[in-house]
Parts: sequence; structure tokens; C-alpha cells
Amino acid sequence: MEIRTIEKKDWYVTMTDKFMSGWGHARNKTNKLVIGCDTLKEANIVADNARRRSEMKYVNITSNKPYYNSNDKLVSYHDKTDYASWFKE
Repeated sequence: MEIRTIEKKDWYVTMTDKFMSGWGHARNKTNKLVIGCDTLKEANIVADNARRRSEMKYVNITSNKPYYNSNDKLVSYHDKTDYASWFKE
């Protein structure tokens, strides 16, 4: 599986994808999703969209790029180039 990274962003929205956790590439791991945003307004839109999805839990906004231990987390990084719909109100 290819691990995607993103360039430094001013804001990040982090969340746990409960549906994808524990199986497939995330077998025995928690599946974390990190979406990089250029502005706090974008981050709030992304976070609001994530909170509306039942499979997304522990939605947070941070200005520090999050890092997770790969022993128990599978992390995917995204931004508006590949997750454009998450940026729409």
C-alpha cells in the first residue's frame, strides 16, 4: 500500500475512521485520517463534514501536523487535491 504524505499546512483535521479500523490494511490498528487545510475556515468546514459522518469519531482541529505510532495506527494524509468534497459546506 502506498503511503501518501502532504506538504505542510497551517491547519489539520484529524479523525478516527471506525468503519475502516481493524481490518484490511488497518488490521489490528486504528485507522486515522488527517486532512490538511490552508485556513481555519477550511478546517472548520472539513471538521463539520466529518462530524456528520457516523463512521468518523474523535474529530479534532490542530495547527501542529499530527504524528502517530505506526505500530497501532494506520494514517492516511489528504488535502483538497484529493478530498475536494470534504471542503464544501
